[in-house]
Amino acid sequence: MANNVSHITEYKVLGKVFLVLLFLTFLTITVTSFELAAFSVTVALLIAGVKGFMILTYFMHLKYESLLLRILVALIFVLYALVVLITFIDYAYR
Repeated sequence: MANNVSHITEYKVLGKVFLVLLFLTFLTITVTSFELAAFSVTVALLIAGVKGFMILTYFMHLKYESLLLRILVALIFVLYALVVLITFIDYAYR
């Protein structure tokens, strides 16, 4: 944590985040029942990205870290998005 400052996240906030994560999980399961063709994977990856962001922010306490660490994590998400984009482009031109 930044400057060894402790923080306490309220149980209400963690409970709300948990409920949102459960909702997104059920949404992921529900999306698989629809015929979205090529967009099925895209929607699933977007939902997974949102869930990952919430876990990083609240359960891994990234919300309370320094700006440098948050920027580095954001760059990892950008790198992940580039890899997925390159994969989709490669798949489209086969």
